[in-house]
This record gives sequence, C-alpha cells and structure tokens, in this order.
Amino acid sequence: MSARAKRPAMRPDLSALLSSTAEAGKAAVPTGTLPVSALIPSAGQPRRAFDDRTLGELAQSLRVHGILQPLLVRPTAQGHEIVAGERRWRAAQLAGLTEVPVIIREMGDQEARAASLVENLQRENLNLLDEVDAKLELVSMLLGVKPDEARIQLVRLSKKAEPEEAAPLDALFQPFGEGWRTFAKNKLRILNWPPLLLDALREGLPFTLGAVIAGAPQEHQEALIDRAKEGASRAELRAELGRLQAHREDGRDANWQKVAIQLTNRRWASTLSAQERTALEKWIARMPEVLKLALEK
Repeated sequence: MSARAKRPAMRPDLSALLSSTAEAGKAAVPTGTLPVSALIPSAGQPRRAFDDRTLGELAQSLRVHGILQPLLVRPTAQGHEIVAGERRWRAAQLAGLTEVPVIIREMGDQEARAASLVENLQRENLNLLDEVDAKLELVSMLLGVKPDEARIQLVRLSKKAEPEEAAPLDALFQPFGEGWRTFAKNKLRILNWPPLLLDALREGLPFTLGAVIAGAPQEHQEALIDRAKEGASRAELRAELGRLQAHREDGRDANWQKVAIQLTNRRWASTLSAQERTALEKWIARMPEVLKLALEK
C-alpha cells in the first residue's frame, strides 16, 4: 500500500500579515513625499493592464483634488519600490505632478506581494482575470503550494462539507465580500476558457457575459464577443447564439439537399469518367448504416 501524500503545511501567519498590510495601505497620514521619478513599479504588479480612459479620468481628479490616499512603498537597493498605488503613480505623471505622498515601510518580498494583491483586489475596476489570479495566489500562500496546485486543492476542498482549512480560507476571503466556495465553483473555471475569451476579459468583458460566451460552440464565440463589446446584454447574447445555431442548422440542411439533388442528376452523372464513377461508388458504399436502412425502406 502506497504512503499517503503529506499535506502541505498551512500558513497560520498569513491572515495577520494580510490584515496588517491592508491597514497600512489604508493609512491616511503619509510618511512623507517622494519625487515620482524616484519610485520604481513592482515587477510583480498583479494588475496586468491599465485602461487609458479611466487612467485619464483619475489624472484629471488628481489635478483638482490631489492624491488623497498615499502610495505604499518599500526601500530596496534600487530605490523605493511601489507596493500599492502604481495606478495612482501613473495618473500622477499624466497629471503633471512631480511628487506624491507615500507611506514608507520595511517589508519582505512576501509581505509586499501580499499587500499588493490585497490592495488591487479592493479596487472596483480590476478585471476578472487579474482578480482570479490574485485570489489564487493568496490561496497558494495560505496553503504553502504553487498556484496551480492551489487551484486543484481549492476545488477539492469546496466539495467537502467541513474541511479543516475552511476557517483560514473564510478569513482570507472575508475582506473581498466573496466566499471561497463561490470563488472555487464559479470563477476558477474561467482559467479553462479559450485565449480569445480571456483576452476579452482582460479588456473588461464582464464575467456574466463571458459565461454565456464560454458555453457557446467555439465557432460562434468571436461573433458573440464582438456583440458583447457593442453593448449586448446576456439576453441579447443568448438570442444571438440561438440565431447563429439556427443558421448553422439551416446551412447543414441545405448541404444535404444539394448532395441529394446532385446524386439524382442524370445529366451530371453522364459526364463522370470511369475513375470518378468508381470513386463515387466507393464513397456511397461507406455511407452510415442509418442511411442504408432508410434507402432499403
């Protein structure tokens, strides 16, 4: 009998770490100010896309009101790295600001990473794919495994009534207003969606519309994505899918009718060479059994 695989050790300190870093990011009183040119964006920034339109709107707001929430930064050998607030830093440059308020904290790599993930997850305009990846990475920190393994474990745990990991996972997801079971059941599945649909999610396609498109045949997905970008609702996407599928079935019926008409066309048959007739007879001999039975009747 094979030995049972050892379960990875849980990280009981992660909840405290997340709590402390989240509070640090919300602090209203900055440590001081730093030139925008002195700040370095994190190479591990969870947000992979910055929308130009909303960034411009934020820049306009900063020109009028200034930066109300300081950036969280940490000192490194290269300078001051942005832990939380890269979007504000980018908008500050667009607004022509030369300095920004900051909170400077000594932080290790994992603490900084956790703080960055939490800060991004609390932003309303984070796209769904970045949200899923960020939450999955936090789960991987908690379980002490890589994100791919965390994904498998989270799905497995969600199917258990009362897993011993439930309490730490509840605490982890509590600030995000979403249960970990709901996340595992509904949102994790987007990682299996086709690349074209994932690209649309990165560009801001809502999850509810993506779910409709993901359930459609692959040949219709591009057309449905285009309709969604034009502002179609879920009901309109479902109606469009029905229309596309009906058109496809009509096309199939038309093809069958064309084949039947061609095979009964004596003038066309008389133009076939001996080699073409032989090939056609072999093709007919391979017809499905259901068609053979129908012809016998």
